[in-house]
Amino acid sequence: MKVGVPRELKDNEYRVAITPAGVRELVVLGHSVMIETDAGAGSSIPNDEYVRAGARIVADADIVFAESDMVLKVKEPIEEEFPRLREGLILFTYLHLAASEPVTRALMASGTTAIAYETVEGPDETLPLLAPMSEVAGRMAPQVGATLLEREHGGRGVLLGGVSGVRPGKVVVIGAGMAGMNAAWIAQGMEAEVIVLDKNINKLRDIDRIHQGKILTLASNRLSVEETVTAADLVIGAVLVPGALAPKVVTADVVKDMKPGAVLVDISVDQGGCFETTHMTTHSDPTYVVHDVVHYCVGNMPGAVPHTSTYGLTNATLPYVVALTEHGLGATRDDPALAKGVNVYKGSLVYAPVAEAHGLESMLLDDLL
Repeated sequence: MKVGVPRELKDNEYRVAITPAGVRELVVLGHSVMIETDAGAGSSIPNDEYVRAGARIVADADIVFAESDMVLKVKEPIEEEFPRLREGLILFTYLHLAASEPVTRALMASGTTAIAYETVEGPDETLPLLAPMSEVAGRMAPQVGATLLEREHGGRGVLLGGVSGVRPGKVVVIGAGMAGMNAAWIAQGMEAEVIVLDKNINKLRDIDRIHQGKILTLASNRLSVEETVTAADLVIGAVLVPGALAPKVVTADVVKDMKPGAVLVDISVDQGGCFETTHMTTHSDPTYVVHDVVHYCVGNMPGAVPHTSTYGLTNATLPYVVALTEHGLGATRDDPALAKGVNVYKGSLVYAPVAEAHGLESMLLDDLL
């Protein structure tokens, strides 16, 4: 199979979809890999490392899309890339289609088969290809929040860890999945007072067992959210419904009652965000203020640490990439987890949560195959 990797075009997106080690695995198996010039430069991976691994460097993305059987990306195609989509192409990337009807319709109109990293789902409801970036975003969130709490960034002027004789900052993490767990862990390591809310009591038990009371846990309900959020200095939203829009857990009225200069970091923004006041921002213009509360809602947070993110992503995606190169879409018959990743097939939506988000019809992949 011919595999192509273009340079990412989203604002300040420096990740790349494969490492030289990933290229070597594919080339040894008899596949060809083409990389757009300098696609890895933002992740500190120069062209010559890809060449040594067996890749061919090509001049631009038009060649990558036109000559590839499968294109690997990190983020969903932007409007500039829509004309490059075509029938017969497999696109494997983060898509987050429930939050973007334009991208959904562009993929359907093109006939591209689109497989989303974030909806590949194991039998135990784990999301193996979302996990590494959730881990990165979760670990980034407290450090981003700590910076924004500084007065010069519009925050309350609170040091998360406090000092002797002064209480630490209060951090509320909503959601105890991969991102939320990592956010809480790092915030606790910064010596903040941390509270995690989730509806899943078993997840909260895991936090209690691992952190032995250093992180407080609360069952998530309307009242517990309202009381903890309005008392917080930093709130990290990490709510996820796989492939679907995130629920609005924090209303605009609750945001209005928060402390002036408090900070919201919405990790769920790729799926529409879990704060009613959320709208997506970019690394170039990452924050805005609503009701005197600083909002950070960057849709590609891990893009700020691309070297770490790129290697973490390839570690997770490579087994699935190998399966697709060896067996094409037939790989989904043997791997139900990968089958759940297929969102669009030959013009039809085959992932129900995306169809529901946009009021469109969905089909069953098995019926189309």
